[in-house]
Amino acid sequence: MADNTLIPDVVDPLTKKKKSKKPPTTRRGKEERVRYWVRSAIVLSITAVVMLPLYYIFVSTFKTQTEMALKPFALPESWSLSNYVTVFTTLPVGQAFLNTLIVTVTAVFLQVFIGSLAAYGMILRKSWFTAAVGSILLIGFTIPVQATLIPVYRLGAKLDLTNSLLGLVIVYMGSSVFCYFLIVGYMRKLPMELIEAARIDGAGPWTIYWRIVLPLIRPILTTVVVFQTLATWNDFLWPNILLVSNDKRTIVLQVFNAISEFTTDWPLFMTITVIALVPVMVFFVFTQRWIVAGLISGSVKG
Repeated sequence: MADNTLIPDVVDPLTKKKKSKKPPTTRRGKEERVRYWVRSAIVLSITAVVMLPLYYIFVSTFKTQTEMALKPFALPESWSLSNYVTVFTTLPVGQAFLNTLIVTVTAVFLQVFIGSLAAYGMILRKSWFTAAVGSILLIGFTIPVQATLIPVYRLGAKLDLTNSLLGLVIVYMGSSVFCYFLIVGYMRKLPMELIEAARIDGAGPWTIYWRIVLPLIRPILTTVVVFQTLATWNDFLWPNILLVSNDKRTIVLQVFNAISEFTTDWPLFMTITVIALVPVMVFFVFTQRWIVAGLISGSVKG
């Protein structure tokens, strides 16, 4: 931005008075400036309200119980890692992380793969059969998860899939319906001329799906992956119902278990909470731009 103080004044030859070269400050410019500061104040206030609980949890992990009770919002007197050492040596945090990672990666991959394949089949052949399948999927999408808890648990018990990571992954595959509805709307706006041209060149349905359709729908695929990863990683309901053994629990269940384990030691409970939160927060920070880009792209595509 140019510095206005460096612009020399010009002398009017008729009035012999200096004419300032500085841009005039208009009323509209003042209103814009006021709106900018008001918006900034509102955003900073909301940010402070949201960040306050996170700050309280984080600084508490470096305090003793006494220090936490006397100075709840103050910085710790010494940044001791003893609470983290205690949590890692008391609870099977590493095993819980591994279980959560296996379930999340496998389930999200299958959800997106099945959802995108279903959407591709739906746009590839339009008939009464695909319309009927679409209606059934829509009905299934409207059924709340809570209504399926008992039937799914009884079915899993009969198939010996309870207390099993495989059973949990199979249950999560039901979210493929959600992926299907997100992807099919985007896929309907693809240029069908490309698919027809590929067919004329001899490409089969799988080749068209893998080499043409998937690259074209990459924005919505990325958005779906991010949404489903966050939902699966943070899920408490299904792991709490299906998983019993301590070595099969996910990281969210370990946080829940720590309520009774550290019921008299809140700094330790805050520590296991931070350990569970950090990976998903880092993941969200690095992928939020793809969430926004995918949603904007999806809205433009209709």
